[in-house]
Amino acid sequence: MGQVRVARRPTAETAAIALKAFKRIVEEWNLKGQEAAALADMSETTWKRVKSGRFSGELTHDQLLRLSALIGLYKSLELYLDPPLSREWVKLPNNGPEFDGAVPLDVMVEGGLPKILRVRGYVDALRGGL
Repeated sequence: MGQVRVARRPTAETAAIALKAFKRIVEEWNLKGQEAAALADMSETTWKRVKSGRFSGELTHDQLLRLSALIGLYKSLELYLDPPLSREWVKLPNNGPEFDGAVPLDVMVEGGLPKILRVRGYVDALRGGL
């Protein structure tokens, strides 16, 4: 049997793909620069470089995990809800158990990666029929 190789550090190509996808999500969700930067755990200046295509740095493991979870969340919302609700959902007050009436975007920014993962899991569970 062949060996399975596991990459320990994300490649520049992986980061570029994740950032490209995240830029599209930011547009679809109509996020402000400050909101996008906070979700990705980067400064607004760094986000501006990413957005303009001039980013040449590396993503941290945390940032890559955030982007991956947000890409999955976006996909789940697109599958579960019809537009425009699927694209407005992150900015609408939510009475679900993860939010207590707060806006999902605000909850994820405040809670960081652990909360982003919980929100993604919550939407995946709804989509799965729980």
